Amino acid sequence: MPAEPHQSQTPPPVITGRCYCGAVRLSARTLPQTVAYCHCRDCRRWTGAPVAAFAAFGEGDPDFSPPLGATFSAAPGGDRWTCPQCGSPLAARFDDLPGQVYVPLGLLDQAGSLPPRLHSHAEARLPWLHIPDDIPRHGGSAGDSLTAATDAEEKP
Repeated sequence: MPAEPHQSQTPPPVITGRCYCGAVRLSARTLPQTVAYCHCRDCRRWTGAPVAAFAAFGEGDPDFSPPLGATFSAAPGGDRWTCPQCGSPLAARFDDLPGQVYVPLGLLDQAGSLPPRLHSHAEARLPWLHIPDDIPRHGGSAGDSLTAATDAEEKP
């Protein structure tokens, strides 16, 4: 009698990704709570880009392999993780956005299907950068909107 094929009890990840060198991989079983641009100087310096884009997940999702190690931050109010091999930004957590982990959108294999829904720190936008979209622009952190996305996810 042929053996039954092995069936996994864990559903496959919805989101996958990796750092630049591939030493750190990530997977998430849920879609991001929201996706946002951030124009603040801190995020620009951390990502090395004129504007950062992040996917916000609940703190328990995504999973990183190997697990995230020590954090660092050059600015108060948050923690950031980078790949110990290549230095790629991996994730960030901010005191004013509890319960969320922000992953740079460029790490995600599905980034093309995860358009940003808002701009945060739009007042800090580089003067020559123009992104022609009609999504909301918040002068500051957009914390209320980002937290509202989390609250909406948790309601039955």
